[in-house]
Amino acid sequence: DGEVNVAKAIEIFEQFEQSKYFWGYAARNGLIDDPKKFVSPVPHISFVYGQEQVDFLRSRHKGMSAHHFFSSMEYTEDRETILKWAPLLLAGRDDTPIAATKVDGGTDVNFGTLSQMLVEWLGEQAGCGYATRHRVVDLTKTPDGSWGVKVKNLETGRTFYNTAKFVFIGAGGGSLPLLQKSGIEESRGYGGFPVGGQWLVCHKPEIVEQHVAKVYGMSPGAAPTMAVPHLDTRIINGKKALLFGPYAAWTTKFLHKGGSYFDLPGSVRWDNIASLIKVGLHNIPLVQYLIQQGTQSMNTRMGELRNFYPDAKNEDWELIDAGIRVQAIKQVDGDAGIVHFGTEVLSSADRSISALLGASPGASVSVNIILEIVRECFSHLLETDEGHARMKEMIPSYDESLVDHSKAKRQSTLSKQAEKSLKLI
Repeated sequence: DGEVNVAKAIEIFEQFEQSKYFWGYAARNGLIDDPKKFVSPVPHISFVYGQEQVDFLRSRHKGMSAHHFFSSMEYTEDRETILKWAPLLLAGRDDTPIAATKVDGGTDVNFGTLSQMLVEWLGEQAGCGYATRHRVVDLTKTPDGSWGVKVKNLETGRTFYNTAKFVFIGAGGGSLPLLQKSGIEESRGYGGFPVGGQWLVCHKPEIVEQHVAKVYGMSPGAAPTMAVPHLDTRIINGKKALLFGPYAAWTTKFLHKGGSYFDLPGSVRWDNIASLIKVGLHNIPLVQYLIQQGTQSMNTRMGELRNFYPDAKNEDWELIDAGIRVQAIKQVDGDAGIVHFGTEVLSSADRSISALLGASPGASVSVNIILEIVRECFSHLLETDEGHARMKEMIPSYDESLVDHSKAKRQSTLSKQAEKSLKLI
C-alpha cells in the first residue's frame, strides 16, 4: 500500500525508554555520580539521497510522526534547513534530491563508562564483589543443582573454582563457547557468525565542530541491518570526534581482544554444523558483502563516506578496528542456518543459567533484556509487594506498555523526569 511499517522502530524506542528510566533512577539514587560522564544530548538525523530514498523517508516520517513517541520528528527536503542541521552533509554536494528527518531528543552514550560506574557501585554494597582481568573458562553442573565455575586470573595465570546458584552469561563474543560448555539442552543447534567492524575517525577540530548529530543513512542491499551507515558526533573521554561506519569485515574470531582465529572452528558441534554450513550456502550475498567490505581500499571506504560528506579528504580520516559482533545462528521451525540479526536470551529449564547471544539492537536496550531474564528466572521476586514496588521505582513502565496513544501523557512525563535526572534538559 506504499506505507512504511514502523512497528520495529516503535518497539525499539520503548525498550530504550526503559533503559533511560533506569539510568535516571541510578542518577537520582547515587548508583552513578555524574551522568554527564556517560550520556550527552545529540540530535538524531536520518539522511537520504536520490528520489527513491527520498520517497521512502517521506513515507517513513508520515508513519512515525503519527505516533506519540515520534510526534516531534521534523522532516525536510529543503537544503537550507539540512545545512543548518548538519553542515557537512551539504559541503560540496551536487543537485541530487535529498531529504532528512531530525529528532532533538537523541543521546550519545558511553556504555563503557556507564558499566564501570555501575559495577563499582555494586562492589561497594554488602555481600557484593567483582573481579577484573579474570576469565571464566568452564562451567560444570554440580549434583546439588548449582554451577561449578572455573576461573582464570589473566595476570597471574592462576586457576581456581567458585560455585554459583545462578549464572548469567553476558560475555559478548565469549557467550557462545561458555553456553556450549554448560551443556544445557537449550543450547543445542545454536552457532555463532562473527562479523568484524571498522570505523573511519576524524579528530580534526575544524571539521568535528561543524557536526553535532548522529546521522543515519540506509543500509546497502546485501548488508545486515546492523550495517546501516552513520556519521556520528562522539564524545570519548571528554573529547569530540567524528566516526563514520561501520564497515564490516570477515573474521573467525569471537572476541576483538583476546580472541582466537580458531574461535569459529572451535564452536562447531554435531548439533550446529548443519546450521553453519547452510549459512554459507543460503546467505551467499551476505558472505560476498563481508568479503567485499574486508578487502576495500581506503579510497573505496572514503567514497562511501562522501555519500554523507562530499568534501571529505582522505588525509583527515583514519581507519580503526572496532569490536566483533557474533550473530546468533539458529534453527527456525526446523530450518537450519538462519542468521538472527538480533538478540537471543536462552535460559535452562531449571532457571539456573541464562545466556545472551547476538548483537543488535545492542547496549541501548540492555535493561529490557535483563528484565526478560528477571521475569524468566526470578519471577517469584516480582510477585511480592516489595519486589513489585522496587521494580516500579527503578523502571516505572516495566509492567505496562506505553505504546497506546492513551499513554502519551504518561510516557512524556516519565521521559522528562529521566532526562532531568540525567542532566539532558
